[in-house]
Amino acid sequence: MKTQTPKVALVTGASRGIGAAVARRLARDGFSVIVNYAQSAAPAEALVQEMEKSGGRAVAVKADVSRTEEVRRLFDAAETAFGGVDVLVNNAGIMRLASVAETDDASFERQVAINLKGTFNTLREAATRLRRGGRIVNFSSSVVGLLQPTYAVYAATKAGVEAMTSVFAKELRGRDITVNAIAPGPTATDLFLQGKAPEVVERLAKLAPLERLGQPEDIAAAVAFLAGPDSGWINGQVLRANGGII
Repeated sequence: MKTQTPKVALVTGASRGIGAAVARRLARDGFSVIVNYAQSAAPAEALVQEMEKSGGRAVAVKADVSRTEEVRRLFDAAETAFGGVDVLVNNAGIMRLASVAETDDASFERQVAINLKGTFNTLREAATRLRRGGRIVNFSSSVVGLLQPTYAVYAATKAGVEAMTSVFAKELRGRDITVNAIAPGPTATDLFLQGKAPEVVERLAKLAPLERLGQPEDIAAAVAFLAGPDSGWINGQVLRANGGII
């Protein structure tokens, strides 16, 4: 009997936090995984070794998603390592909080470059290189609905991601590729917890009716659904994975 070749998932910003949880979950579900990172190689290589010890197949690839040529090389590396890409997870992103009045040009431009243009860059590459029957999962955020002060630029980039998600799903007509977005709420990652007083964390945890912060594994489970066979009729949608916060 012919052995089926594992499908391949490319996860951007996958070396830590939610991205690492997504990579682990997809590896556990049988995907070969491209672990993309932008700066430090050590966490990405450690994650690859962890997944390989558990019987998975993975490779770490450095690329800044805001740079078109690096995204092209990222897909090249995926094809070299595993033959192609079936699932693209656009997790890479940054968040710089400040009021509109206090946001400087550099902060604005960097968030737009990574969160919005970075997603655009990978989608444009996926338009011709993702294999038929594939899945694309973009990352938005529940702040698009919450619209709190100091989140203007970040929320704007994620609103743009949601718009591209819907449009791109229509543009891939005939390819049997679904395009969806996931919008996490407050999630207990090192990045989220860093610099927050315990009382602030407690207040944020109580906002959702379930009265806790999301865990990276909660988000990874939702991504796994959108990346898997059971989501085949879900297309052009935004899944709010936030415990009911909005």
